[in-house]
Amino acid sequence: MNKFDRNVPYNDLPLLPPSTDIETKQILRKTISAGRALAQLNGTLLNLPNPTLFLDTIYLQEAKASSEVENILTTNDILYKSLIANKKTEDLATKEVLSYKEALWLGLEQLNKKPLITTNLCINIVQCIKQNTASIRVTPGTTLRNTKNEVIYTPPSGEAIIREKLANLEKFINEDNTIDPLIKMALMHYQFEAIHPFADGNGRTGRILLLLYLKQSGLLDTPAIYLSEYIIKNKADYYKCLLAVTEKNDWEKLILYMLNMIEETSTNGLARLKKITTTMDQTTNEIKAKLPKVYSKDLIEILFRLPYTKRQHLIDENIGNPKTVGSYLQTLEKNGFLKSVKVGKEKLYLNQRLLKILEEK
Repeated sequence: MNKFDRNVPYNDLPLLPPSTDIETKQILRKTISAGRALAQLNGTLLNLPNPTLFLDTIYLQEAKASSEVENILTTNDILYKSLIANKKTEDLATKEVLSYKEALWLGLEQLNKKPLITTNLCINIVQCIKQNTASIRVTPGTTLRNTKNEVIYTPPSGEAIIREKLANLEKFINEDNTIDPLIKMALMHYQFEAIHPFADGNGRTGRILLLLYLKQSGLLDTPAIYLSEYIIKNKADYYKCLLAVTEKNDWEKLILYMLNMIEETSTNGLARLKKITTTMDQTTNEIKAKLPKVYSKDLIEILFRLPYTKRQHLIDENIGNPKTVGSYLQTLEKNGFLKSVKVGKEKLYLNQRLLKILEEK
């Protein structure tokens, strides 16, 4: 049994891998079905004519959901407008969500250059999320509390101890190939959250690491999956499972929770992807038939990259000069394909069909 006292810094947090059995019959069975669902999603993404087309939208949705876990709330509409409009948003929650998306892209770029998940990568991610120069926690006195303000966990304290735990985690992620990668993902997630290396932004950094790990381990070439959506729906269980590892060394519940999250979000992601591609095909056929002079494959891709677009996007993709693209967008609006909205002095065009799919729970 762990020597754990919720009021004392957990400097005795055991290193990875755990000494307990993490490959029970139930876990192994769940690993197979979760792996199958993830492989189907991966295959579908790889077979898309343009696998990166929906990434901005998917990462924004993930950013929104992950921030929601921390009670940072915004709406899809505000979010997508803020991303496209020149007028900078003053809404703090929206700013945080946009910073999260930026941090996810940063993590993926760094992983492409150097396929390792490191302490420095974690620091870069949290700095991007928080838009500051935060590093490893040095001030003592960090505690995690519940809604009644009771201490439920005191993470390890002291920079040297935190760095030592992170060095072990880094080695485990990048070098230990004896454990199934999906089980390993649950172990690394717990450990990162238990180390709690930063003063703020640990939860969001930990969830970005999940996506980076899926890519690093080759399970999802394009990590286009909304894992945080599952955590929001099952938030109480999420914290209960993390605490059960700390208090009772009960790994099974947490591993099953994480495997279920992978399976459910992969299945939902696949269904949503199919809906978007079907809608995109229908829209293509309708525009081709009604407005053959306006239609081009590049134009359709712009309309489905994000729910909002504007003239400059079409100009940047060489669809035409300012006058031509302005006329295209007005024609598309007249025929019910888009709806214009003013943001400041700017006119944005909304693809309502795409936003409707993204809003579906």
